[in-house]
Amino acid sequence: MKRFIPFIPKDPVVSVVTLSGVIAASARGGTLSDSALAPAIERAFSRGKPAAVALVLNSPGGSPAQSSLIAARIRRLAEEKKIPVHAFVEDVAASGGYWLACAADDIWVDDSSIVGSIGVISAGFGFTEAIARIGIERRLHTAGSNKSLLDPFRPESPEEVARLRTLQDQIHASFIAHVKARRGDRLSTDEDIFTGQFWAGQRAVDLGLADGVAHAVPKLKALYGDKTRFQKFGPKRGLFQRFGASVTAELTAGIEDRALWSRYGLS
Repeated sequence: MKRFIPFIPKDPVVSVVTLSGVIAASARGGTLSDSALAPAIERAFSRGKPAAVALVLNSPGGSPAQSSLIAARIRRLAEEKKIPVHAFVEDVAASGGYWLACAADDIWVDDSSIVGSIGVISAGFGFTEAIARIGIERRLHTAGSNKSLLDPFRPESPEEVARLRTLQDQIHASFIAHVKARRGDRLSTDEDIFTGQFWAGQRAVDLGLADGVAHAVPKLKALYGDKTRFQKFGPKRGLFQRFGASVTAELTAGIEDRALWSRYGLS
C-alpha cells in the first residue's frame, strides 16, 4: 500500500525483459524481432519509473539486422530515460544473442552459460548433382547478371563466394565495432575473441565478454536493495500463434531454429 501514499519512499522497481529465442524478422511464435519486442521494451522503460531494466537472455543468435535494431532501441531508451541496463545470460547469448547482451551496461552469466560467437555465418546446400541424377532440368531467367547469386541448383563460383564474403566481412566489422564500443577496455586482447569462438561462464568473464557470475534476482537485490520489486515484460503472442495456426510453417522453422541451438550443444 505504501507506494500509493505520498512522501513515503517507494520500494525500487526493476523491469525484467525476457529475450528468449532465435532472432529473426518473421512474425512466427518464439522468435525475437524488433517489431515484436518494441511494445514490451518501451513499456519496460516507461512504466512506473523503474530503477533499472534487466534483460534475461537466452538466444543462439539469428538476424544481424534485427539484433542491431533491438539493441539500438534498448540503448536509445536507456540514454533518453537515464536508466541502467543489466543483462543476465541463461543458457546462451551467442552471435546475435551476444549483440543483444552488449546493449546492457553490464553482463552477468551462470557458470554454465555460453557467450561469444562474434562472427557471421551463411549456410546452405548444393543440389546440382542431385537434380541431374533424377532428370530435372533447371530453368532460370533473370534480368541482372547477379540476380541468381549463390543459386543452390547450379555450381558455386569463386566470384560469388567472394561477393558473399565481402558482405559477411562488412557485417562482422559492424558486430566487432558494437562489442568494442559497449565493452571498451573490459575486453581482453585475446585474438580469439572476434573469430566466432565461444566460451562458458568464468572464462567469458576472464576475457571481458561478461562482468561476473551472478543470477538475476540476488544480483539485482544486491544492487538495489532487498525490497526491490520486479515487473516482467515480454512479447505478446498473437491469437493465431496461441491456437497453433500455420503448423507446417512452424515445424519447418523449428528445424532451422534447432540447428542454431545445436551449435552450442543445446536443442
